[in-house]
Amino acid sequence: MDNEQSPTATWQAKHRELYERATRHPFILSIRDGTVDFSSFKRWLGQDYIFVGEFVPFVFSVLLKSWKESEIKSDIEIIFGGAAALSDELSWFKNEASKWGVDLCGITPFTANTEYCRFLQSFTTLDINYTVAATAFWAIETVYQESFSFCIEGDHKTPTELLGTCQRWGNSDFGQYCKSLQQIADRCIKKATADVVREAEEVFVSVLKHEIEFWNMSSSE
Repeated sequence: MDNEQSPTATWQAKHRELYERATRHPFILSIRDGTVDFSSFKRWLGQDYIFVGEFVPFVFSVLLKSWKESEIKSDIEIIFGGAAALSDELSWFKNEASKWGVDLCGITPFTANTEYCRFLQSFTTLDINYTVAATAFWAIETVYQESFSFCIEGDHKTPTELLGTCQRWGNSDFGQYCKSLQQIADRCIKKATADVVREAEEVFVSVLKHEIEFWNMSSSE
């Protein structure tokens, strides 16, 4: 039996401290233990709406790279599933913003958000290959899934008002989707050159750092 650890799992273990800072950030912990400041949540809501607007072209660029470079056609179906869900996600943000009194038209992106969006934009260029882009896509989605699933596990004290948010990204179906993205990334990494593997790992680390800064931004004035 092959017990060899996958490339992405190896990176998760290698960068465990950074990974836990991204998926067990104090902002997330405050949601889980019920001490979250709702003004911080509203700040996250507005800033993440801006981020998702930039995430849309990023995901479609990954889809295009998959169509051009992947030998496995099921990759396109999996990635397209994520792309198709973004319309509903934007609608969800608008509905939540209305409930919480957040004026999305008046939101200005904070520095951490601007830098993360600029990072996303860098993947739309032709010189970024599919392996690297797929790794970034998996990492971004997985951080959210592991963060918000933690808020609805065990003896959580997540406020009732935030359960819908946590279930949106913390549900088992989304968790399975993230595993599918991980399988795509692992397969590509195993076939990639050493330089591409190195670049993919650097992108994984960059995603974690950007996620930490995004949480920091959300929980700070």
